[in-house]
Amino acid sequence: MAEKQYMTIDGMPVEINGEKNLLEMIRKLGIQMPTFCYHTELSVYGACRMCVIENERGAIEAACSTPPRAGMVIRTNTERLRKYRKNILELLLANHCRDCTTCDNNNFCKLQNLAMRFNIDRVRFPDGERAKKDVDSSSYSIVRDNGKCILCGDCVRMCSEIQNVGAIDFARRGSKMVISTAFNKPLSETACVGCGQCAAVCPTGALMVKNDISKVWHAIDDPSVKTTVQIAPAVRVAIGKELSMVNGENVMGKIVAALRKLGFDEIYDSAFSADLTVMEETKEFLERLEKKENLPLITSCCPGWIKYCENKHPELLPNISTCRSPMQMMASLLKDQHKNAEKKMFHVAVMPCTAKKTEAVREEFKVNGNPNVDAVITTQELVHMIMEAGIRFDEVEPEAVDPIFGTVSGAGILFGVTGGVTEAVLRRVSANKSRAELVTIADSGQRGLEGLKEFDLHVGDDTLHVAVVSGLGNAEKVLQRVKSGEHFDFIEIMACPGGCVNGGGQPFAKQNSSSDRSKGLYETDKKRSIRRSEDNPVLKSVYANIIGDRAHELLHVSYVKDRK
Repeated sequence: MAEKQYMTIDGMPVEINGEKNLLEMIRKLGIQMPTFCYHTELSVYGACRMCVIENERGAIEAACSTPPRAGMVIRTNTERLRKYRKNILELLLANHCRDCTTCDNNNFCKLQNLAMRFNIDRVRFPDGERAKKDVDSSSYSIVRDNGKCILCGDCVRMCSEIQNVGAIDFARRGSKMVISTAFNKPLSETACVGCGQCAAVCPTGALMVKNDISKVWHAIDDPSVKTTVQIAPAVRVAIGKELSMVNGENVMGKIVAALRKLGFDEIYDSAFSADLTVMEETKEFLERLEKKENLPLITSCCPGWIKYCENKHPELLPNISTCRSPMQMMASLLKDQHKNAEKKMFHVAVMPCTAKKTEAVREEFKVNGNPNVDAVITTQELVHMIMEAGIRFDEVEPEAVDPIFGTVSGAGILFGVTGGVTEAVLRRVSANKSRAELVTIADSGQRGLEGLKEFDLHVGDDTLHVAVVSGLGNAEKVLQRVKSGEHFDFIEIMACPGGCVNGGGQPFAKQNSSSDRSKGLYETDKKRSIRRSEDNPVLKSVYANIIGDRAHELLHVSYVKDRK
């Protein structure tokens, strides 16, 4: 047995147990070291210098980029270090747009919080060039303001290392350095897929989710408009923590009640249209298996992934399922039902995903030039609306969604977590009597927050090779294997690491928070009396009385190679 190794932090001995850097050691001791540029999922950059320590020789080192050594002695909080950190904060603030009270990131800004923590009551330096507003709002999903950028590089590393998109990078040198798109083009003209993961890691609000709240309030207040809303599965387990509830708790009933208090006329659960997606996607999958054509079938629920495929792998578009996303299926059904109504319908989707804002305006999802989804608001935006209305969310009595599409299965609810679409489809595939007997698939390999999971599932005489992928960097690895000839039958791809529970529009979640959200969805599924989409009794009525022979028109879509 190897002898234990120790180092000393602020006079306390701490065992070294595989930690990669001093920052991990310090946090293990319960000390909250300030950082801007450090994220465990990203490469070490070491630019912000807020996490510096003094070693036994009196030298200053960055804790994030220094490995621990046995016998090392460091200090984390000295007069010298405090002065050093305050100087850094003042310099950042001098080069930062300080319209804090009107910033969407107010009270959530790490620069603001650290300035308060270190008692920064004045800025001794003149305003720098970057302190001016420099806003790019061309994207439907993300707003960039370089006037708030502190050059921590979190967004650059997320976009390139995790998402393999590379829409933004450092440009210029020295004091003129900025984070920019190629040739300083508007974000809407780049390879950006709108996933919002850059905004999720941005500490200052230089990258923010585009805010569509005012448009929704306007529709609610218009007496000539009927406002309807649908709620995505992942929202119900992510919103609570921001509103005095337990993280990961299913608060769907409270969300419905809050939306009614906000003034919405009709409220629906996107898990119902997820059940529709399961039915249509399973049918398509079985047909492709039978014909041995366009395999693997790749899921189509995630608009960030669709945009990525259009940009980088248009040759794989025939492999993508023709099923619309659950959001678009629900919207097309509702708009079709209300097409002859006296009042104009304004349909809102509450989504964990920023890319859904871009999906809503795609030409494929418009009827006579009008979008089926009139506005998408994220979980974060709904939190702001509830708070603005003064609703005490923790005291609201739960209510049920409107009854027309009011019954959902556990399978539909699982769409909110990575592997959930796969599990829902495989429940249906395994129960299909023409192919196989019922099998247990919960432990097949699709569960868990890992970025890439693959497994074989034996269904009757067939063995299906399945991959579940979250994060576009992981997707690229699998797609390269597909292009090299490796066989897969079914691939689920979600742009955001961990799936929709970690969507760019969700309140930012660390690993343990993501796990809590996933558990919340699995627990909700476990408690449902209906676990399979095909057992949802409302589906039969909807197919017979609403969809009829128009399934292709209402529930399917084709993505084309030449779309910009």
